[in-house]
Amino acid sequence: MRGIRVTWQALRRDVSAAAGAARRAWAGPGRERDLAVQAVKAALAAWVAWAVAGWWLKAPVAFVAPWVAVVLVESTVYRSIAHGLQQLAAIATGTIAATAVGLLLSSPVAAMAVVLPLAMLLGRWPRLGSQGVYAATGALFVLTGGPVAVGTSAARLAEALFGAVVGIAVNALVRPPLYLRDTEAALRDAVAETDGILRDVADGLTAGRWDAAEAGEWHDRALRLPRLVEQARSAVEWSRESLRANPRRRTGAVPPGEGCEDALAALDYAAVYTAEVTRTVLETAAEDRPAPRPHPALARRYAQFLCRTARALRLYGHSRFGDAREDELREAVADLRGTLTVLRRDLARATTDDPDEVATYGALLAQAHRLTDQLLPSGA
Repeated sequence: MRGIRVTWQALRRDVSAAAGAARRAWAGPGRERDLAVQAVKAALAAWVAWAVAGWWLKAPVAFVAPWVAVVLVESTVYRSIAHGLQQLAAIATGTIAATAVGLLLSSPVAAMAVVLPLAMLLGRWPRLGSQGVYAATGALFVLTGGPVAVGTSAARLAEALFGAVVGIAVNALVRPPLYLRDTEAALRDAVAETDGILRDVADGLTAGRWDAAEAGEWHDRALRLPRLVEQARSAVEWSRESLRANPRRRTGAVPPGEGCEDALAALDYAAVYTAEVTRTVLETAAEDRPAPRPHPALARRYAQFLCRTARALRLYGHSRFGDAREDELREAVADLRGTLTVLRRDLARATTDDPDEVATYGALLAQAHRLTDQLLPSGA
Protein backbone atom coordinates (compact mmCIF):
# COMPACT_ATOMS: atom_id res chain seq x y z
CA MET A 1 0.00 0.00 0.00
CA ARG A 2 2.81 2.38 0.86
CA GLY A 3 4.40 1.81 -2.56
CA ILE A 4 1.09 2.55 -4.28
CA ARG A 5 0.66 5.72 -2.24
CA VAL A 6 4.18 6.91 -3.10
CA THR A 7 3.59 6.15 -6.77
CA TRP A 8 0.27 8.00 -6.72
CA GLN A 9 1.88 11.04 -5.07
CA ALA A 10 4.67 11.04 -7.66
CA LEU A 11 2.09 10.80 -10.44
CA ARG A 12 0.14 13.73 -8.98
CA ARG A 13 3.33 15.81 -8.82
CA ASP A 14 4.13 14.98 -12.44
CA VAL A 15 0.60 15.88 -13.56
CA SER A 16 0.73 19.11 -11.57
CA ALA A 17 4.13 20.00 -13.07
CA ALA A 18 2.85 19.27 -16.58
CA ALA A 19 -0.24 21.41 -15.98
CA GLY A 20 1.93 24.24 -14.68
CA ALA A 21 4.17 24.03 -17.75
CA ALA A 22 1.11 24.12 -20.01
CA ARG A 23 -0.20 27.23 -18.21
CA ARG A 24 3.17 28.96 -18.56
CA ALA A 25 3.35 28.08 -22.24
CA TRP A 26 -0.12 29.53 -22.77
CA ALA A 27 0.52 32.64 -20.64
CA GLY A 28 3.50 34.04 -22.49
CA PRO A 29 6.98 33.60 -23.98
CA GLY A 30 9.29 31.28 -22.10
CA ARG A 31 11.08 27.96 -22.27
CA GLU A 32 7.81 26.01 -22.02
CA ARG A 33 6.39 27.80 -25.06
CA ASP A 34 9.63 27.21 -26.96
CA LEU A 35 9.40 23.49 -26.24
CA ALA A 36 5.76 23.42 -27.34
CA VAL A 37 6.61 25.20 -30.60
CA GLN A 38 9.44 22.77 -31.31
CA ALA A 39 7.10 19.83 -30.71
CA VAL A 40 4.54 21.24 -33.15
CA LYS A 41 7.29 21.89 -35.71
CA ALA A 42 8.54 18.30 -35.42
CA ALA A 43 5.02 17.01 -36.05
CA LEU A 44 4.66 19.39 -39.01
CA ALA A 45 7.97 18.20 -40.50
CA ALA A 46 6.92 14.56 -40.21
CA TRP A 47 3.51 15.31 -41.75
CA VAL A 48 5.02 17.18 -44.71
CA ALA A 49 7.60 14.46 -45.34
CA TRP A 50 4.98 11.72 -45.26
CA ALA A 51 2.46 13.68 -47.34
CA VAL A 52 5.02 14.12 -50.11
CA ALA A 53 6.88 10.82 -49.96
CA GLY A 54 4.09 8.48 -48.90
CA TRP A 55 0.82 10.00 -50.07
CA TRP A 56 1.86 11.90 -53.19
CA LEU A 57 4.91 10.04 -54.56
CA LYS A 58 4.03 6.68 -52.98
CA ALA A 59 7.70 5.90 -52.42
CA PRO A 60 8.51 2.25 -51.59
CA VAL A 61 10.08 3.06 -48.21
CA ALA A 62 8.30 6.34 -47.47
CA PHE A 63 8.40 5.85 -43.69
CA VAL A 64 12.11 6.79 -43.69
CA ALA A 65 11.36 10.39 -44.69
CA PRO A 66 9.12 11.37 -41.74
CA TRP A 67 11.32 9.38 -39.36
CA VAL A 68 14.40 11.42 -40.31
CA ALA A 69 12.45 14.69 -40.53
CA VAL A 70 11.01 14.48 -37.02
CA VAL A 71 14.35 13.87 -35.31
CA LEU A 72 16.08 16.71 -37.17
CA VAL A 73 13.83 19.44 -35.79
CA GLU A 74 16.59 20.15 -33.29
CA SER A 75 16.93 22.79 -30.60
CA THR A 76 18.98 25.04 -32.92
CA VAL A 77 19.18 25.45 -36.71
CA TYR A 78 22.92 24.84 -36.65
CA ARG A 79 22.41 21.60 -34.76
CA SER A 80 19.77 20.49 -37.27
CA ILE A 81 22.21 20.98 -40.13
CA ALA A 82 25.20 19.41 -38.36
CA HIS A 83 23.23 16.42 -37.08
CA GLY A 84 21.49 16.06 -40.43
CA LEU A 85 24.79 15.66 -42.25
CA GLN A 86 26.08 13.25 -39.62
CA GLN A 87 22.89 11.23 -39.66
CA LEU A 88 22.84 10.95 -43.45
CA ALA A 89 26.46 9.79 -43.40
CA ALA A 90 25.69 7.19 -40.72
CA ILE A 91 22.58 5.90 -42.50
CA ALA A 92 24.45 5.72 -45.81
CA THR A 93 27.33 3.84 -44.15
CA GLY A 94 25.06 1.24 -42.58
CA THR A 95 22.84 0.91 -45.65
CA ILE A 96 25.70 0.42 -48.09
CA ALA A 97 27.47 -2.09 -45.83
CA ALA A 98 24.29 -4.08 -45.21
CA THR A 99 23.38 -4.08 -48.92
CA ALA A 100 26.81 -5.33 -49.96
CA VAL A 101 26.90 -8.12 -47.38
CA GLY A 102 23.23 -9.01 -47.90
CA LEU A 103 23.79 -9.52 -51.61
CA LEU A 104 26.79 -11.77 -50.91
CA LEU A 105 25.10 -13.90 -48.24
CA SER A 106 21.75 -15.50 -48.86
CA SER A 107 20.80 -15.64 -45.17
CA PRO A 108 19.67 -12.37 -43.51
CA VAL A 109 20.64 -13.83 -40.12
CA ALA A 110 24.19 -14.51 -41.28
CA ALA A 111 24.39 -11.09 -42.93
CA MET A 112 23.20 -9.46 -39.71
CA ALA A 113 25.87 -11.27 -37.69
CA VAL A 114 28.52 -9.90 -40.03
CA VAL A 115 27.18 -6.39 -40.58
CA LEU A 116 25.99 -5.30 -37.14
CA PRO A 117 29.39 -5.47 -35.37
CA LEU A 118 30.91 -3.55 -38.28
CA ALA A 119 28.08 -0.97 -38.23
CA MET A 120 28.45 -0.51 -34.47
CA LEU A 121 32.18 0.09 -34.86
CA LEU A 122 31.61 2.54 -37.69
CA GLY A 123 29.02 4.29 -35.52
CA ARG A 124 31.79 5.04 -33.00
CA TRP A 125 33.62 7.18 -35.54
CA PRO A 126 34.02 10.59 -33.87
CA ARG A 127 33.01 12.49 -37.00
CA LEU A 128 29.54 10.94 -36.78
CA GLY A 129 29.11 12.26 -33.24
CA SER A 130 25.89 11.30 -31.48
CA GLN A 131 24.35 10.22 -34.81
CA GLY A 132 26.65 7.21 -35.20
CA VAL A 133 23.97 4.87 -33.86
CA TYR A 134 22.04 5.36 -37.11
CA ALA A 135 24.65 3.29 -38.95
CA ALA A 136 23.35 0.19 -37.19
CA THR A 137 19.76 1.37 -37.62
CA GLY A 138 20.24 1.81 -41.36
CA ALA A 139 21.75 -1.66 -41.61
CA LEU A 140 18.82 -3.19 -39.71
CA PHE A 141 16.30 -1.54 -42.02
CA VAL A 142 18.03 -3.15 -45.00
CA LEU A 143 18.32 -6.64 -43.51
CA THR A 144 14.85 -6.82 -41.92
CA GLY A 145 12.82 -5.03 -44.58
CA GLY A 146 12.50 -7.88 -47.08
CA PRO A 147 14.77 -9.02 -49.92
CA VAL A 148 17.97 -7.01 -50.19
CA ALA A 149 18.12 -5.01 -53.40
CA VAL A 150 20.21 -2.12 -54.64
CA GLY A 151 17.11 -0.24 -55.80
CA THR A 152 15.41 -0.47 -52.41
CA SER A 153 18.55 0.67 -50.60
CA ALA A 154 18.93 3.61 -52.96
CA ALA A 155 15.29 4.53 -52.25
CA ARG A 156 15.99 4.46 -48.52
CA LEU A 157 18.90 6.84 -48.93
CA ALA A 158 16.80 9.13 -51.11
CA GLU A 159 13.98 9.15 -48.56
CA ALA A 160 16.45 9.85 -45.75
CA LEU A 161 17.87 12.78 -47.73
CA PHE A 162 14.40 14.15 -48.41
CA GLY A 163 13.38 13.80 -44.75
CA ALA A 164 16.54 15.61 -43.66
CA VAL A 165 15.84 18.47 -46.05
CA VAL A 166 12.26 18.77 -44.77
CA GLY A 167 13.29 18.69 -41.09
CA ILE A 168 16.04 21.28 -41.52
CA ALA A 169 13.82 23.52 -43.66
CA VAL A 170 10.95 23.48 -41.18
CA ASN A 171 13.29 24.23 -38.28
CA ALA A 172 14.99 27.06 -40.15
CA LEU A 173 11.93 28.68 -41.74
CA VAL A 174 9.15 28.21 -39.19
CA ARG A 175 10.03 30.33 -36.14
CA PRO A 176 13.67 29.25 -35.93
CA PRO A 177 14.61 28.85 -32.26
CA LEU A 178 16.51 31.56 -30.39
CA TYR A 179 17.54 31.40 -26.74
CA LEU A 180 18.69 34.95 -25.99
CA ARG A 181 15.94 35.29 -23.39
CA ASP A 182 17.18 32.16 -21.59
CA THR A 183 20.68 33.62 -21.39
CA GLU A 184 19.57 36.80 -19.65
CA ALA A 185 17.25 34.87 -17.33
CA ALA A 186 20.04 32.47 -16.31
CA LEU A 187 22.45 35.33 -15.60
CA ARG A 188 19.84 37.24 -13.63
CA ASP A 189 19.02 34.12 -11.58
CA ALA A 190 22.67 33.67 -10.62
CA VAL A 191 23.04 37.34 -9.69
CA ALA A 192 19.79 37.34 -7.71
CA GLU A 193 20.74 34.25 -5.70
CA THR A 194 24.21 35.63 -4.91
CA ASP A 195 22.64 38.93 -3.87
CA GLY A 196 20.12 37.10 -1.66
CA ILE A 197 22.75 35.03 0.14
CA LEU A 198 25.02 38.00 0.82
CA ARG A 199 22.14 40.05 2.18
CA ASP A 200 20.92 37.21 4.40
CA VAL A 201 24.42 36.77 5.84
CA ALA A 202 24.69 40.53 6.33
CA ASP A 203 21.36 40.62 8.18
CA GLY A 204 22.50 37.77 10.40
CA LEU A 205 25.81 39.47 11.24
CA THR A 206 24.11 42.79 11.92
CA ALA A 207 21.68 41.13 14.33
CA GLY A 208 24.48 39.17 15.99
CA ARG A 209 22.95 35.80 15.05
CA TRP A 210 25.50 32.99 15.13
CA ASP A 211 23.12 30.10 14.64
CA ALA A 212 24.87 27.03 13.22
CA ALA A 213 21.76 25.73 11.44
CA GLU A 214 21.12 29.05 9.73
CA ALA A 215 24.79 29.40 8.82
CA GLY A 216 24.71 25.87 7.40
CA GLU A 217 21.75 26.80 5.23
CA TRP A 218 23.61 29.86 3.90
CA HIS A 219 26.65 27.73 3.13
CA ASP A 220 24.56 25.08 1.34
CA ARG A 221 23.01 27.77 -0.84
CA ALA A 222 26.45 29.20 -1.56
CA LEU A 223 27.75 25.79 -2.61
CA ARG A 224 24.97 25.61 -5.20
CA LEU A 225 25.98 28.93 -6.77
CA PRO A 226 28.64 27.41 -9.09
CA ARG A 227 25.92 25.27 -10.64
CA LEU A 228 23.84 28.38 -11.38
CA VAL A 229 26.88 30.08 -12.89
CA GLU A 230 27.55 27.01 -15.03
CA GLN A 231 23.95 27.02 -16.19
CA ALA A 232 24.35 30.67 -17.16
CA ARG A 233 27.55 29.85 -19.07
CA SER A 234 25.77 27.00 -20.86
CA ALA A 235 22.90 29.37 -21.74
CA VAL A 236 25.38 31.83 -23.27
CA GLU A 237 26.93 29.11 -25.42
CA TRP A 238 23.46 27.84 -26.36
CA SER A 239 22.37 31.32 -27.44
CA ARG A 240 25.40 31.77 -29.63
CA GLU A 241 24.80 28.42 -31.29
CA SER A 242 21.13 29.23 -31.83
CA LEU A 243 22.14 32.22 -34.00
CA ARG A 244 24.40 30.20 -36.28
CA ALA A 245 22.73 29.66 -39.69
CA ASN A 246 19.57 31.17 -38.22
CA PRO A 247 17.51 33.43 -40.55
CA ARG A 248 16.22 35.38 -37.55
CA ARG A 249 19.70 36.80 -37.00
CA ARG A 250 19.04 39.09 -39.97
CA THR A 251 16.18 40.70 -38.05
CA GLY A 252 18.62 42.24 -35.58
CA ALA A 253 19.13 39.45 -33.04
CA VAL A 254 22.54 39.96 -31.44
CA PRO A 255 24.56 37.16 -29.84
CA PRO A 256 25.75 37.50 -26.24
CA GLY A 257 28.82 39.74 -26.24
CA GLU A 258 31.75 40.49 -23.98
CA GLY A 259 29.37 41.85 -21.34
CA CYS A 260 28.11 38.32 -20.70
CA GLU A 261 31.66 37.01 -20.44
CA ASP A 262 32.50 39.76 -17.94
CA ALA A 263 29.38 38.95 -15.96
CA LEU A 264 30.25 35.23 -15.90
CA ALA A 265 33.79 35.99 -14.70
CA ALA A 266 32.45 38.22 -11.93
CA LEU A 267 29.88 35.60 -10.97
CA ASP A 268 32.61 32.96 -10.77
CA TYR A 269 34.50 35.12 -8.29
CA ALA A 270 31.31 35.99 -6.43
CA ALA A 271 30.38 32.31 -6.08
CA VAL A 272 33.80 31.45 -4.62
CA TYR A 273 33.73 34.52 -2.37
CA THR A 274 30.23 33.77 -1.09
CA ALA A 275 31.15 30.15 -0.34
CA GLU A 276 34.24 31.26 1.59
CA VAL A 277 32.33 33.87 3.56
CA THR A 278 29.56 31.45 4.51
CA ARG A 279 32.14 28.79 5.41
CA THR A 280 33.87 31.25 7.73
CA VAL A 281 30.56 32.18 9.34
CA LEU A 282 29.62 28.49 9.67
CA GLU A 283 32.94 27.65 11.35
CA THR A 284 32.52 30.61 13.69
CA ALA A 285 28.99 29.51 14.60
CA ALA A 286 29.90 25.84 15.07
CA GLU A 287 29.30 24.52 18.57
CA ASP A 288 31.96 21.80 18.60
CA ARG A 289 35.04 23.80 17.57
CA PRO A 290 33.96 27.43 17.19
CA ALA A 291 36.37 29.92 15.65
CA PRO A 292 36.83 33.26 17.39
CA ARG A 293 33.91 35.54 16.69
CA PRO A 294 34.62 39.06 15.48
CA HIS A 295 33.75 41.91 17.75
CA PRO A 296 30.08 42.96 17.21
CA ALA A 297 31.20 46.29 15.77
CA LEU A 298 33.48 44.51 13.30
CA ALA A 299 30.73 42.06 12.40
CA ARG A 300 28.39 44.95 11.64
CA ARG A 301 31.10 46.63 9.57
CA TYR A 302 31.60 43.46 7.58
CA ALA A 303 27.83 43.12 7.17
CA GLN A 304 27.82 46.62 5.74
CA PHE A 305 30.52 45.59 3.30
CA LEU A 306 28.46 42.54 2.27
CA CYS A 307 25.43 44.73 1.59
CA ARG A 308 27.49 47.08 -0.55
CA THR A 309 29.03 44.12 -2.35
CA ALA A 310 25.58 42.71 -3.10
CA ARG A 311 24.43 46.07 -4.44
CA ALA A 312 27.54 46.52 -6.60
CA LEU A 313 27.19 43.00 -7.99
CA ARG A 314 23.52 43.58 -8.77
CA LEU A 315 24.27 46.84 -10.57
CA TYR A 316 27.19 45.18 -12.33
CA GLY A 317 24.76 42.59 -13.65
CA HIS A 318 22.35 45.30 -14.80
CA SER A 319 25.13 47.05 -16.68
CA ARG A 320 26.08 43.83 -18.47
CA PHE A 321 22.46 43.14 -19.44
CA GLY A 322 22.24 46.45 -21.28
CA ASP A 323 20.40 48.42 -18.60
CA ALA A 324 21.47 52.07 -18.39
CA ARG A 325 22.76 52.11 -14.80
CA GLU A 326 26.46 52.83 -15.31
CA ASP A 327 26.45 55.93 -13.09
CA GLU A 328 24.91 53.99 -10.21
CA LEU A 329 27.46 51.24 -10.72
CA ARG A 330 30.39 53.66 -10.54
CA GLU A 331 28.99 55.15 -7.34
CA ALA A 332 28.45 51.71 -5.83
CA VAL A 333 31.98 50.63 -6.72
CA ALA A 334 33.45 53.79 -5.22
CA ASP A 335 31.37 53.19 -2.08
CA LEU A 336 32.60 49.60 -1.97
CA ARG A 337 36.19 50.76 -2.27
CA GLY A 338 35.74 53.15 0.65
CA THR A 339 34.05 50.51 2.78
CA LEU A 340 36.90 48.07 2.09
CA THR A 341 39.46 50.69 3.20
CA VAL A 342 37.60 51.25 6.47
CA LEU A 343 37.20 47.51 6.96
CA ARG A 344 40.92 46.92 6.41
CA ARG A 345 41.76 49.61 8.97
CA ASP A 346 39.30 48.31 11.56
CA LEU A 347 40.43 44.72 11.16
CA ALA A 348 44.07 45.75 11.50
CA ARG A 349 43.29 47.62 14.72
CA ALA A 350 41.30 44.73 16.16
CA THR A 351 43.90 42.04 15.47
CA THR A 352 45.40 40.43 18.58
CA ASP A 353 48.15 37.90 19.20
CA ASP A 354 45.64 35.03 19.10
CA PRO A 355 46.50 32.98 15.95
CA ASP A 356 42.92 31.77 15.53
CA GLU A 357 41.57 35.30 15.72
CA VAL A 358 44.17 36.50 13.23
CA ALA A 359 43.16 33.66 10.87
CA THR A 360 39.48 34.57 11.10
CA TYR A 361 40.07 38.25 10.42
CA GLY A 362 42.57 37.47 7.68
CA ALA A 363 40.13 35.16 5.91
CA LEU A 364 37.39 37.78 5.98
CA LEU A 365 39.71 40.48 4.66
CA ALA A 366 41.24 38.31 1.93
CA GLN A 367 37.79 37.31 0.69
CA ALA A 368 36.72 40.95 0.58
CA HIS A 369 39.84 41.93 -1.38
CA ARG A 370 39.42 39.23 -4.02
CA LEU A 371 35.88 40.11 -4.99
CA THR A 372 36.50 43.85 -4.89
CA ASP A 373 39.52 43.48 -7.18
CA GLN A 374 37.30 41.62 -9.64
CA LEU A 375 34.56 44.25 -9.66
CA LEU A 376 36.67 47.41 -9.55
CA PRO A 377 38.51 47.14 -12.90
CA SER A 378 35.28 46.49 -14.79
CA GLY A 379 33.21 49.08 -13.00
CA ALA A 380 35.71 51.90 -12.60
